[in-house]
This record gives sequence, C-alpha cells and structure tokens, in this order.
Amino acid sequence: MKFNDALWGGLFVMFSIVVLVYIQPFPKIPGQNVGPAMFPGLIAVGFGICGLILVARGIRARRSTLATDHAHGAWVWMPPWLKSGRHLTAFLVLVAVNVFYVLAVDRLGFIPTGFLYLLAFMWVLRVRWVVAVPSALLMTFLIHYAFYKLLKVPLPWGLLTNYTW
Repeated sequence: MKFNDALWGGLFVMFSIVVLVYIQPFPKIPGQNVGPAMFPGLIAVGFGICGLILVARGIRARRSTLATDHAHGAWVWMPPWLKSGRHLTAFLVLVAVNVFYVLAVDRLGFIPTGFLYLLAFMWVLRVRWVVAVPSALLMTFLIHYAFYKLLKVPLPWGLLTNYTW
C-alpha cells in the first residue's frame, strides 16, 4: 500500500508541532543561549519544513496525475507487486523473519537464529541449497565475529551457552 506524499508530510508537520509544544517547558540554563530544548527544537523545525515540502509535492503530484492515471492520483493505492505471489511471499518472509529474530534470539542464541534468518532470505531469493546453507553459515559467523569480537556487542548465546568461545 502506498500513501500520497501529502499524507506523510501532514504527519511530519503534526509531529513537529507536537515536539515543539512538548519542549516548551524545558528549563533554561542560566547564562547560556542554548538549553536542552534547542536540539529537539531544531530537529522539529526540520521535520516541519520537510513535511510542508512533502505536502506541496504530494498535492502537486496528485493534481497532475488525476487526469492521466487515476491510481496514482489517489491518496492511497496498492502497488502492482502486491498482485505478485512471489513478491508478496518475499515481503511476508521479510516480516516473519524479523519477528522470529526478536522472539527467538534470546532463547536460541545469535548463531542459530542468524543462520535460520539468512537461510530464510536465501530461500525466498531461490538460492540453491548447496550454496545457501554454507553461505548462511559463513555469513552468520562473520557477522557474529564482527559484532561480538570486534565491536564488543554482547550477543546472546542461547543454546550455545556452554560452548562460548
């Protein structure tokens, strides 16, 4: 499902207004021109400006396409890939493996979960099993090494707790 840019722009403008209202009671720091509200305020102003640009762009695009292409002149429309079984399956697998990762990584551990995660993606991309299994295994270990050893990110061991290296 796609949304016209004007709808997203309106959300950005509303978000920026909410942030600007929220930061008003932030305390001022005596003797300084900047306080804790400055950075969120600047970000909110940026969101507001981008939102207004998106609103203008979305309305302009809607007006220009209403006469030629009714589907893209709508506020909300379905893209053609939603009619493709292969693309829809790939999207659902993308969502499912991310939910699976969040729910399973602590219990199973990063290595088994990461392996299954990558294997699912390779299945959707129709990679042959002879290539997919070793590739998923190698990539899982490389990612684990990069995050656990080099970046010192504490990845969960799960089932492999007794086999920490």
